[in-house]
Amino acid sequence: MSRATTWKLRDRSLGLTGGPLLMGIVNVTPDSFSDGGQYLDPHRAVDHALQLEAQGAAILDIGGESTRPGAEPVDAQEELRRVTPVVEMLARQTSAPISIDTSKATVAQAALDAGAVIINDVTGFVDEEMKGVAVESGAGVCAMHMRGTPRTMQEDPQYDNVVADVKQALAMLRDCLLEAGVAQESICLDPGIGFGKTTEHNLQLIRRMEELHELACPLLVGHSRKRFLGELLGDMQRPRTSATIGASLVLADRGVQILRVHDVQEVADALAAQRACC
Repeated sequence: MSRATTWKLRDRSLGLTGGPLLMGIVNVTPDSFSDGGQYLDPHRAVDHALQLEAQGAAILDIGGESTRPGAEPVDAQEELRRVTPVVEMLARQTSAPISIDTSKATVAQAALDAGAVIINDVTGFVDEEMKGVAVESGAGVCAMHMRGTPRTMQEDPQYDNVVADVKQALAMLRDCLLEAGVAQESICLDPGIGFGKTTEHNLQLIRRMEELHELACPLLVGHSRKRFLGELLGDMQRPRTSATIGASLVLADRGVQILRVHDVQEVADALAAQRACC
């Protein structure tokens, strides 16, 4: 099975053959499910991002709108107010690729102008303007699968076959981006763990992740600290770092090229130990 080996991001390419790269999460939000409110101050957000880079993050993902289940939408001006200063300051202090986690074309464009090189869109680039921004900028794009919206996605999600259904939907997202003019080598796909899926759906996707490599795009998985891990532990109040690490090692074995995580140091250490022991 052929797996993508590079991801093109504007004027650079990331190599994807040495084990998964870690995308460090920087939520500039008051209401994200795990770390909401911790990094609202731009300087604190930048310091956190640089710390994640020092711990092993190869990509830094900046988000100004929560996508947790039940989250309320944020208008573009507020999202811009939250993320633009962070991207601007961070771009001056790091050579790591910066990703903007947004579904709004105006926010994506502002972040790209400020130094970002990746658009990470959980809505799968359904906005035609967002596709235009991606094409004109040459940015790397990550298109995610989600049913419904963050506000409604966990209301009894149903699939005939979750892996086949998600794979087909991701193929359609990829083809729509290609038809819009986005280069194949710039496209990354995310199966959307926790987005309109039950715990069993998430587990099936993780177990059969290798099938998604047939889409010939890099795979990004964001499983970090998510609810399904708490359900597996049987205690929603327990920290989920160890469970995140366990899932990360499985995903690494299945060839996932990019892992989006909060606990970069812990996951990086576990992956290093895994490589040493193999």
